Amino acid sequence: MKNFDRRKFLAVGTAGTVLALTGCASLPSLSLTEAVRRLLTLSSQNAFAELMQPNGFFDSQIARISVPERLGGTRVTNIATALLRSKPIQKRLLKQVNRAAEKGAELAAPIIADTIRGMSIADAATIIKGGDRAATDLLQSQLGASLATQILPGVSKGLNLFDNEIINLVLSQVSDINFADISGDVTDKVSDAIYRSIGEQEAKIRANPEATNDPLLIGVFGLT
Repeated sequence: MKNFDRRKFLAVGTAGTVLALTGCASLPSLSLTEAVRRLLTLSSQNAFAELMQPNGFFDSQIARISVPERLGGTRVTNIATALLRSKPIQKRLLKQVNRAAEKGAELAAPIIADTIRGMSIADAATIIKGGDRAATDLLQSQLGASLATQILPGVSKGLNLFDNEIINLVLSQVSDINFADISGDVTDKVSDAIYRSIGEQEAKIRANPEATNDPLLIGVFGLT
C-alpha cells in the first residue's frame, strides 16, 4: 500500500504480562484504558489500510464520496449547464473527488494516531460496554470537525492532481462557485467518511475480537 507504513501509524502501549481475564470489573482501569486505545488503534489501522488503497474510497460502500451538490450531485437540476449534467462528466467528477479523498486520508492517518495517543479516556469501562462504535464516537467527540480543517490541503492537492482538466471545466462553466467551495465540501465528506470507516472496523473487532490475536482485546471484548 502506497504512502502508509503500519509500523509508523501508532504504537500504543508496551508489551507486558497479560493475566487471565475473568471480567471487566476485575481489570484495573489502566488495562481498560489500554484496551480502548488498542481498539481504536487497530480500528484506525484497518480503516486506513482500506481507504488509502487506489480507489479505496470509490470502492467502499460506506466511504464513497458523492459529487458536491452544486456540481450536480443528487440535485442535478440546480446545474444549468447540460455538459455538467452529462453522465460522462459526472462519472469523471465522482472519480476525481474520491481520488482526492485518498490524499486527505494520507494526512488524516497520523493526526488520528496522535489523537489516540493523547486522548482522555475518563470512563473506559463505559466505552467498552457501549455500542458498536462507542470508542469511535469518543474519538470523534475529541477531534471532531478539526480533522476536516487539517486534511483540507491534502484534498485540495488531490483535486488538482488526478484530473485537473475536469476541475477547470467545472470552474469555467459554473460562475457562482470557486475551487475553495469544492475543496471544502469534499473535505467535510472525507472527514465524515473516515469516522464511519473507523466505526465499521470497531464494530467488526467487537463482534470477533479473536481475529485480532491480541490477548487484551480478546479478554476484554470477548466478555462484554
